[in-house]
Amino acid sequence: MDRSWELIPGDMPGAEWRIPVLRFKGNADGPPAYLQAALHADELPGVITIDALCARLRRAEAAGDIKGDITIVPWANPIGLQQQLHGAWQGRYDLDTRVNFNRDFPLIDRPDPALLAGPDAVMSAGARLKIKLLTLALPSEIILDLHCDEVSLLYLYIPSALWPGMQDLADAMDPGAVLAWGGEAGSAFDEACLTPWLRSGADLSGKVVSTVELRGRADIDAELAERDAEGLFRFLAGRGVIAGDPPQRRWSGPVAELDHIEMIRAPVGGAVCFVRVPGDHVEAGDLLATILVRPGEEGGAVPVRAPQAGLVMSRRDHGRAKPGEDMMKLVCGSRSATARPGPLEA
Repeated sequence: MDRSWELIPGDMPGAEWRIPVLRFKGNADGPPAYLQAALHADELPGVITIDALCARLRRAEAAGDIKGDITIVPWANPIGLQQQLHGAWQGRYDLDTRVNFNRDFPLIDRPDPALLAGPDAVMSAGARLKIKLLTLALPSEIILDLHCDEVSLLYLYIPSALWPGMQDLADAMDPGAVLAWGGEAGSAFDEACLTPWLRSGADLSGKVVSTVELRGRADIDAELAERDAEGLFRFLAGRGVIAGDPPQRRWSGPVAELDHIEMIRAPVGGAVCFVRVPGDHVEAGDLLATILVRPGEEGGAVPVRAPQAGLVMSRRDHGRAKPGEDMMKLVCGSRSATARPGPLEA
């Protein structure tokens, strides 16, 4: 394994950021793969999963079993990694530009990093970070971006154009659900990695692009990391990136388009008491949570009910809500009445 550093110039003189890059050299018999974690810098399950995966890859490397080049960025966002406000980590949004670190990636017309803005272009450090990550990822046939939700099942975002061709990733990771997306996705990293292939008319057979949501932020657990690393290893083996056994199970869980996801929003502000947890199946009208507006008073709790039957996929990891704030996600069989174009969240 080789480790190097990619430099991101800061916005002011004397400042710079460094991205660690791990590389496993293949013997040219397999497709190249790219994995990154912590683009949202406060989401750490992917970091410990990559650590467990790299232990496996080092053993494979020693045995001569690496077939395709593998590039891994375990800390994809050094800018967000340093953003703290009074001890609270602010890793999702760039505090300078107020832009989500996983939005506004450049969308180019073919998978050629030379089309991206060069080092002399005038831009913020956050924009340079996004260009650097795309430069690292675009040459790979397989691209996995490891994230997590708040309190959640494991689930996968997979482009509709690549499903069911990516069934083997679901087989390997055993998600609670697959979310199939098409159209615009806020210029997120996965969209920026797929768009050049779509625009250029490139052959999509064998192509993999996915945002892998590794449960919730608090699921920083060695046993889960080992399980997920084993899934990723088997997936890469099945794709011929490394020698080894492919996934053995056949996954048959729910596959839903984004407009079939019910984003349960708070009707009022207050303290939230959740009644349902991720993994629960609910029917239309079932109580999901109550919001305490006037605690201790009769009639002081506002019920929040399921608009249709579905699977509770995730919920917030705190017990407060503001009016209109997202509280839960349900995977449903019918289109949500409140569905809108673009990504599920800002």
